[in-house]
Amino acid sequence: MGVAGLAADAMRDLYPEIEPYAVHRFKRGGHQLYVEECGNPSGVPVVFLHGGPGSGCKPDHRRFFHPEKYRIVLWDQRGAGRSLPRGELRHNTTADLLRDLEYIRQQLRIPSWLLFGGSWGATLALLYAEQHPARVLGLVLRGVFLARPQDLDWFVGPGGVRCIYPERWEQLCAGLSEDERADPVAALYRRLTGADELARRRAARDWALWSGQVIFGEAFDPEAGGEHAALVDQARIELHYALHRYFIADNAILDQCQRIARLPTVIVHGRRDLVCPVEGAYRLHRCLPGSLLRILPEAGHIASGPAMIDALVTAADTMVERLGP
Repeated sequence: MGVAGLAADAMRDLYPEIEPYAVHRFKRGGHQLYVEECGNPSGVPVVFLHGGPGSGCKPDHRRFFHPEKYRIVLWDQRGAGRSLPRGELRHNTTADLLRDLEYIRQQLRIPSWLLFGGSWGATLALLYAEQHPARVLGLVLRGVFLARPQDLDWFVGPGGVRCIYPERWEQLCAGLSEDERADPVAALYRRLTGADELARRRAARDWALWSGQVIFGEAFDPEAGGEHAALVDQARIELHYALHRYFIADNAILDQCQRIARLPTVIVHGRRDLVCPVEGAYRLHRCLPGSLLRILPEAGHIASGPAMIDALVTAADTMVERLGP
């Protein structure tokens, strides 16, 4: 399907705000999973997979989809958002999340569904599709993260994005010893899982400042909302997954792409994405020659801004027309 640029048509915006028509709380392995359904119960099923890991779903995530044409499923992954307990690391691995996703599909009696995920959500979408290709109608992927060693190394390694923000990297490492600086992920993880509450909060704030700089391209105050516990919970989960290399074998996603080659796939990626460089999206597209790769020249990593919203809403609209009755 090739590589596409920006369309010349009028740009699309998010659909109006909607509320869930059903909320579920599924108990799974010491966790309580929050799942909601919005839109049309008879529509094309789509599941939104949030990033992080550990960030949780937001109300605006419902708005990428036509509410009269889609049955919209939002799920807060283990330890994230409205799932409980918040920040829980036990029984929280990629394999657990993939089993949860299949369990949710079965409990909601959905024969097959569209997967819509960004960043870590795109990782889960690809892994799930490769495990259950017959249960997947198609994929819409944003800011593709392939979870290869080189992808994490870009974010925290010596030759990656720290070369673009050296002063912010120094701030992240300021509280670490010389030995700890060789593996800042492990050092911060020890603080986040330790007994010292002040150390946990400092580590979470330092990690959020670094991540926020790379994601948003500007400094921000991660504690502006006053939710210190939520900041620690999300950082714990993010670093739990990073420390364990996302519980994924090297190059696992690209190695299994032949299993999903038949699935309609749209990949949307910002050229200015410094969290997940566009190389990963391009590699995935080359492994899925039937996919459409849409590179947005001015967009970054997050699912906001007119061009990114237009591309994602357009992709969802196109998919529902293709998949609908």
